[in-house]
Amino acid sequence: MELNAKLNREKEENKNINKKNNKESDAKNKILILGILILIVSGLFLSIGLNANNMDYALSQRIPKLLSIILTGVCISISTTIFQTITGNKILTPNVMGLDSLYVLIQTVIVFVLGSSSVFIVNKKYNFIICVGGMMLLSSLLYKMMFKKENSNILFLLLVGMIGGTLFSSLSSFMQMVIDPNEYLVLQNKLFASFNNVNVDILLISIILIILVIPFVCDDLKYLDVINLGRDQAINLGIDYDKLVRKLFVTVSIFISISTALVGPITFLGLLVVNLSRQMIATYKHKYLISMSVLLSVFILVTGQLLAERIFNFSTPVSVIINLIGGIYFMYLLLKESRI
Repeated sequence: MELNAKLNREKEENKNINKKNNKESDAKNKILILGILILIVSGLFLSIGLNANNMDYALSQRIPKLLSIILTGVCISISTTIFQTITGNKILTPNVMGLDSLYVLIQTVIVFVLGSSSVFIVNKKYNFIICVGGMMLLSSLLYKMMFKKENSNILFLLLVGMIGGTLFSSLSSFMQMVIDPNEYLVLQNKLFASFNNVNVDILLISIILIILVIPFVCDDLKYLDVINLGRDQAINLGIDYDKLVRKLFVTVSIFISISTALVGPITFLGLLVVNLSRQMIATYKHKYLISMSVLLSVFILVTGQLLAERIFNFSTPVSVIINLIGGIYFMYLLLKESRI
């Protein structure tokens, strides 16, 4: 009897190990397939419509655009995956902290006070630096205020961020109502995410910032699997939870600030790609989830931009399409959670 019980336990353990290995192998295969699809779509994006007469000019416009798409996809997907793990909620995105609303407020204040012809609007480099600096300053003040207390509550941090976002949106709406209509037309171009006419200088600054940030947080990504178990379990397993969460929150803010200041707000992209990644690969390991989210985000953005240029003839920004689909998916997630 004891021998049979031992054999059954060994069979069950082997079965679980095989199941785990199959999941990881399946995840790797899907990541590889998606990577190949990205190469194909990127090749189409760069090559469609090229000829000997326009090749140099077209590539000089498309390559920076493709790089900005990749950078935006990396920033949004990584930050959303980290944020959802920290908060323990799969329907939240970093946008609830009010950074998108702050970006809109900064642009609105500049036009309202200085006018649309201001150097801080016309010069994209200055505009980028002001937006990133403003969003990082808000995040730093928010985290310093919340985390200086013992037993700081992440949910309270999110609540403060949501209230701040509502306040920023209200202030922006008020100023947009009273400014000159011609000024508002200029401002409106800043309020929708766009990959057209990417400034190479801004792109280089963004790439440098990301290269500096990634090593800062790369070693901590392996702890996300433990943080996913919850605060108490992570502390019991030897994780300095509060210090690590503060560091990851700062990283999330940097990523979101850069992506928003580079191309504008894309509210629902992170929610869409991270939750689809969780459904496509049934694994808790973040190295696969982050990889899948990054690739899926880049694939959606490149495909969406290709359709916006070649099918819709630039009539509809890709951000509008993504936010529409993402908003519908968000409602689906809310209804799904309410049934559980």
